[in-house]
Amino acid sequence: MIFLGIDLGSSSIKVSLFDAEKGKVIGSGHYPDDEQVIESPQQGWAEQKPEMWWENFKKAYERVLKKTGADSKTIKAIGISYQMHGLVTVDKDGQSIRPSIIWCDSRAVPYGNQAFNDLGKDYALEHLLNSPGNFTAAKLAWMKDNEPEKYEKIAYWFLPGDYFAFRFTGHPTTTKSGLSEGIFWDFERQEISSKLMDYYGFDSSHIPDIVPSIGQQGSISAETADELGLSDDVKITYRAGDQPNNAFSLDVVRPGEVAATAGTSGVIYAVTDKNMYDQKSRINTFLHVSNNDDELRNGVLICVNGTGILYSWLKKILNTGGEHVSYDKMNTLVKKADPGASGLKFYPFGNGAERVLGNKVVNAHLVGIDFNIHKAEHLVRAGMEGIIYALMIGFDIMQDHDFDVKSIKAGHANLFLSETFRDMFANITQTPVELFDTDGAAGAARGAALGFGFYNNFDETFESLQKIDHIDPDNEKMDRYAELYDEWKQSLPLKN
Repeated sequence: MIFLGIDLGSSSIKVSLFDAEKGKVIGSGHYPDDEQVIESPQQGWAEQKPEMWWENFKKAYERVLKKTGADSKTIKAIGISYQMHGLVTVDKDGQSIRPSIIWCDSRAVPYGNQAFNDLGKDYALEHLLNSPGNFTAAKLAWMKDNEPEKYEKIAYWFLPGDYFAFRFTGHPTTTKSGLSEGIFWDFERQEISSKLMDYYGFDSSHIPDIVPSIGQQGSISAETADELGLSDDVKITYRAGDQPNNAFSLDVVRPGEVAATAGTSGVIYAVTDKNMYDQKSRINTFLHVSNNDDELRNGVLICVNGTGILYSWLKKILNTGGEHVSYDKMNTLVKKADPGASGLKFYPFGNGAERVLGNKVVNAHLVGIDFNIHKAEHLVRAGMEGIIYALMIGFDIMQDHDFDVKSIKAGHANLFLSETFRDMFANITQTPVELFDTDGAAGAARGAALGFGFYNNFDETFESLQKIDHIDPDNEKMDRYAELYDEWKQSLPLKN
């Protein structure tokens, strides 16, 4: 049986076909070849057109079908992974009203901060487990206040994955996990927060129907089946935000298990059976995809916005001189510089408000440049180190909450493709790293197979998951990086 997995990212749309009987991916692809446009009409804003996502999905899907020669009629179900915390609004005809306000957009920070104060810190943390911060609810509040004519046209609001499911089925749905990512979910009452809805003056009729994250979510429409060459009995059977899905794809579904990813943003994600929160909301807790009525499963998320996007920015800068510098070339360059990059420090905070810094917008900084010493390899090395040091801020906070992290799992994708990055990550976090042959689209396809009922439980779902590397920290390297991390933190630019 073949299952389709879709990873709706901000950089590209990735697609995988997964043969559940063989337990392996038979084909993957993405579109576009370059990165999707993120529009920024004003400083701190980040938007993408939902229609662009759909068109790019179709192109990636066509590529995979052509590459594999697979018969689209053999696809049984679809799983969707998506960029978290975005806002998509549609009118009564199902047309998007405005571009999506995506995860790294900072315009709603004042709305979230004001709600945190007005609702009360105790209520927000005990019931929402987070400040409304810069999440979907605050973005919807910004739209209500600043674009009232557009807001009045709303029939439903979605997270990006909800929009994709809507495009497949024609029926508006969301999940409890998604609602928690948007800060609409009351963890104490296990229901949508009426207090937050009332505070912002939101209309509850705009909330899509709630469906399970893993299980039957809806059948695709006849129109979509015809457009994609699918059978008309294909169903959506899995949906998760990209970070819960990354954890799921690595079989990180039980309390105490930890995953990491380094795509456009960088994340360390731990599963717990507690309603955990940070007093300053620097780390965030959402319902994990494995949560159910019998077992509480939350995901504690550490996020740094400027990760893969920093590496992409460096690639563009290094390519301005005429020489073609690929990511592989950059991964080779970084090995030429020693730990510490000869005193060069990179602070990767140039992609919106950073949660680990208390939702501050501090922008990126290069510190300690010496024109007589520093070359391209130092720039790349400092960038890699800065990404992991930034994640360590949140990792330290997580460990202060008595997380006993035995190992961290990661997929063989994005920055974890780099041997140097993996080595740095293990030694800076002082934690073994287990590397697996999977990614977000493959994880979504496995989730579709589980939700369809091909697999009966998590153990069966991940029996074929292949570990391809294990990196243990080295005592000498750990000591050196601990010194460098302390030096890096001392120069942290937090003036605002």
